[in-house]
Amino acid sequence: MLLPSRTAVLNELDGEKELNVNQIMSRLEPTYGNESQFNKKLYVEHIMALEANGLVELTSYEVDEKDELVCFYRMTQEGQATVEKYVDKKYRKA
Repeated sequence: MLLPSRTAVLNELDGEKELNVNQIMSRLEPTYGNESQFNKKLYVEHIMALEANGLVELTSYEVDEKDELVCFYRMTQEGQATVEKYVDKKYRKA
């Protein structure tokens, strides 16, 4: 059984200083890469929803070599509490 994608995104941020959506997707690709919903647009939406709910926060941003905006996020205390409450220990990254 897999975690729901949005929960997996939150779980991936557990214990990390900061990550961007490309880094998160790279880490989740071995498990979720074959799903039809595994695409950058949807994963950006996951991050934005987590941010809107106070579970992650924007830490920094930059423009990459392709002139694309890259945003970095970290988990908040509320996000940590959510992982501890809802993600079974066998799925936790940290």
